[in-house]
Amino acid sequence: MLTARGLRKEFSSVVAVDDVSFVVHRGEIFGLLGPNGAGKSTTIRMILNILQPDAGEIFYDGRSFSPPVRNTIGYLPEERGLYRKSKLLDTIVYFGELRGMERGRVKARAYSWLKRMGLLGQSDRKVEELSKGNQQKVQFIVSIIHDPDIVVLDEPFSGLDPVNQLVFNDIFLELRKAGKAVVYSTHQMDQAEKLSDTLCLINRGRVVLGGTVREVKAKYGTNNCHIEFDGDGGFLQSLPGVENVILYQNAAEISLAPGVSPQQVLPMMVQHVQLRKFEILEPSLYSIFLKTVGDVQKQPGETA
Repeated sequence: MLTARGLRKEFSSVVAVDDVSFVVHRGEIFGLLGPNGAGKSTTIRMILNILQPDAGEIFYDGRSFSPPVRNTIGYLPEERGLYRKSKLLDTIVYFGELRGMERGRVKARAYSWLKRMGLLGQSDRKVEELSKGNQQKVQFIVSIIHDPDIVVLDEPFSGLDPVNQLVFNDIFLELRKAGKAVVYSTHQMDQAEKLSDTLCLINRGRVVLGGTVREVKAKYGTNNCHIEFDGDGGFLQSLPGVENVILYQNAAEISLAPGVSPQQVLPMMVQHVQLRKFEILEPSLYSIFLKTVGDVQKQPGETA
């Protein structure tokens, strides 16, 4: 459906994207992940032909970008792209007509989506009168009002509360079921882990990890454990055999060194804290992200 090969983009002396490649299929949710400034938005703008790559190729079902291809893509930018003084319904209808939709059809779809988003009673309000989260919902409606084959969303969960994040999650799954290709960028690893079929992690403009979520986790093994406890967990990082610790309040995700079993460190833990839960599990995408990005950012000769 969407193929990117060897994308590169340089601004003055800064290489924003360097040899990024990936493939997104129909009926797939693809997460483009990375820290702030990694090159995600630049990559998305090249996909959409907003920016021209200095090198590389982009194909849509084997075709290069063209006006007909443009209307098969829906785009939600990270920055608000709405006319603040316009009313909600007028805004949606305007963008639908820009996509070649007949006015009656776009109005019918607009009412349906406004109802789905809990905004039907506010259709005559101006965009600027809405909260940040509700503006994001209108922006999302605009991006899919024309029923595109590829939906490209740059930080779509920005400004949304947990309830509306779940609404977006459900819509993503519906789009996948309908055979759409959904491409979205995020730095929120917990959402990416639950939602993505495949992912591409970029850092400093380069791909550092890619594949299905299962493949990525398999690469990093299952030598991890999650604990919940009462007490001070500050000692965990100094335990023999412990490679890395993500410490929370009264909980921790622990990565063990190769060859070290969770059973070896368990007796040492109970000497310091009262354990309420001890679970052997695969690493979270969050812990993989921290390890991978940290490894890439280390300078030669440095240790973790």
